[in-house]
Amino acid sequence: MSADDAAPSRPPCNAADEILGPPLARGQGADVAILCGEAGITFHELNRTVNRFASALRPYLEKGDRAVLLLKDSPVFVAAHLGIMRSGGVAVAISTRSTAKDLALVIEDARPRVVLLDEEFLPSYEQAVASCAHLPQLIGVRGRGKACMRSIEDILAEGVDEFPSARTTADDMAFWFYTSGTTGTPKAAVHCHGDVTVADRFMRAFGFGPGERVFCTSKLFFVFSFAHVVIGALRTGTTIVLYEGWPNGDAVADLVERFRPSLMLSVPAFYRTLLREDHACRSGFRTVRCYLSAGESLPESLYHSWRKATGVPIVEGIGTTETIFLAIGGTPDHHRPGATGKPFPWVEATLLDFDDQPLRAENASGILWLKMGSLCRGYWQQPEKTRVAFRNGWYRTGDVFTVDSDGWWHHQGRSDDLLKISGQWVSPAEIEECARAVAGVTDALVVGAPNEDGLVRLTLFLVAAGGQEDTVKKTVQEKLLATLSRYKCPRRIIFVDSIPHTATGKAQRFRLRMWIVRDSLARLLRAIGCDPLGIEENAPGLLRDMQRRCASCQCPDRCAADLDLDVISSTFQDYCPNADIVVSLRIGWSPS
Repeated sequence: MSADDAAPSRPPCNAADEILGPPLARGQGADVAILCGEAGITFHELNRTVNRFASALRPYLEKGDRAVLLLKDSPVFVAAHLGIMRSGGVAVAISTRSTAKDLALVIEDARPRVVLLDEEFLPSYEQAVASCAHLPQLIGVRGRGKACMRSIEDILAEGVDEFPSARTTADDMAFWFYTSGTTGTPKAAVHCHGDVTVADRFMRAFGFGPGERVFCTSKLFFVFSFAHVVIGALRTGTTIVLYEGWPNGDAVADLVERFRPSLMLSVPAFYRTLLREDHACRSGFRTVRCYLSAGESLPESLYHSWRKATGVPIVEGIGTTETIFLAIGGTPDHHRPGATGKPFPWVEATLLDFDDQPLRAENASGILWLKMGSLCRGYWQQPEKTRVAFRNGWYRTGDVFTVDSDGWWHHQGRSDDLLKISGQWVSPAEIEECARAVAGVTDALVVGAPNEDGLVRLTLFLVAAGGQEDTVKKTVQEKLLATLSRYKCPRRIIFVDSIPHTATGKAQRFRLRMWIVRDSLARLLRAIGCDPLGIEENAPGLLRDMQRRCASCQCPDRCAADLDLDVISSTFQDYCPNADIVVSLRIGWSPS
């Protein structure tokens, strides 16, 4: 039986109506729904534009057909996304920093009949479709298009202000968000029209509603932003503040000063940026009533620094692409620094061990499983991955938690090798594969380790042919930037003699991660009386040589134990396989 055959037995439910219907029914039509640049769009105006998109796109979109959005944050993005859903189509918003390769994978997987994009993304799109068997029927460009393309303005001119929503139900597809798997291959989390209806209790807990303004530094293609800005804020009658450009400290600080949002959402890395650039002390940040953080764990030190600068705490939470909304977190009135939070009342959460059995030991680490009303229905055309992740209405997140004696949940990281950088999942294998494609690179390994602020950052370890390190480093950096999204490109590259492996041939990622976490080289240099910064400034080649050998040393545990005991003098040269360079450093760089 098809979905259309079953539809008459189920009540209609359309996500666009569920989002815009409540504020319109409350008489908020004249209230401002969107603030963006110089534009102020009311709920009535937004609803009319949504109808124009829905009616203009309806000839191209049958129920369930996909439409891809490669658009910057703007009223056009919001109206187009809602219009696609109102027409019965499926909106698929993707990163505006997608490479041509990323875009080609999405086009082949989603097989959209419509693509809407900003003019600046045309080169990536044209490169992507050159390798695709599937071609969309309609390409709408915001700005100047090319032959066989139409401007979004012309498309809207063909629409009408009043348009009845397609007869969809709570279980019909409404929108997708792509999330990466362990191989870096994207998979689409399929969300349905009914998934947006569970937002109200969450939004009330944070004070969303008429008269409030919300701004998120993350872009709308990121589910954290879309869920709380487009779905939650608009549904509760909150005014949303948008910024088209890629966020930086100056731009966001100016926007906060100008629009004075009462709620602000961001990720830990950006809160740190605002502090580092002395923006957090500006008056606008003190008028924000609630700050919310997600995407990666919020370091406790960052929480206290932010509160000292602004007088307002940051509330932490965690959700997933599959859940849309946050599942575990605090609220403005009930949160604890250093803890992710607690499961919200509308969420069922449990921890199982790595064999999917209930935890028996107190304070033991377990993998988080969730059940909630906004949970997606699986991954598009990936039944095996769906089977593994979704069981009997529960979703296995892969996030590892512990629960303390007071019931607060603490995030311990991931159960696999995926790394979350600036709020987005990164596959080390994808980066390593790209680096290995560069001539002169013989091996590569990516690890994630917390920096001095407690935020996870990428380091790429490379093994290269002798004497070519400078050339190889430049080529690898260019290759990564040309092939991968910028947030996947490690800023730190370290050359090593070899990648450590187990006896069975598996790379020992953990060893290199611990070498970074322990700050082993700098501690070793200080232990033998050397100044790491002085050597880096005056003899960078010598330091790189030591770094290259130290990172792949075969006795890291003994070295670390001695460093922990503050062992100094000649002890290291007695057993260190790099004793020759240790002696050279002591002689050449010890204090006189």
